[in-house]
Amino acid sequence: MIEQRNMALAEKRQRIKDKAMRTIFVRFQKEGIHKYPAAATDPNLATGDEYDVSFLATPHRHIFHFEVTIEVFHNDRDIEFIQFKRWLENQYSQNILALDYKSCEMISDDLYEVIATRYPDRNIVISVSEDNENGATIHYSKSQPYRNLAI
Repeated sequence: MIEQRNMALAEKRQRIKDKAMRTIFVRFQKEGIHKYPAAATDPNLATGDEYDVSFLATPHRHIFHFEVTIEVFHNDRDIEFIQFKRWLENQYSQNILALDYKSCEMISDDLYEVIATRYPDRNIVISVSEDNENGATIHYSKSQPYRNLAI
């Protein structure tokens, strides 16, 4: 009886391993300059008190930190992460990113388009932060079952 249970558990572990979603991730950073024009006029941003962020309306510098996670389909990696990182860095080959008004979310969406064109039909997660301090993470999912959950 114990042997059967152990075999059943071993088979279950194997099924879980066989069906597990595998991903790789890479991290890189790039200097960039952007601005948030609405910060100068939106009363929720240009508050005139300690929470005032109207200074964001003028061009300012950040070190943008990127973390990109992408689905792979086996343990021998169908995407080699060093090559993937180099390819991603080459997408930003100019010395300083001129991002104009783009937020971390907009930068992420732009990068997703480039990645998904080269590597279609994969789950991708992109985090972009300013100075490795504040940022955004977007999950680009082939299917979003969590969106269908009613709690």
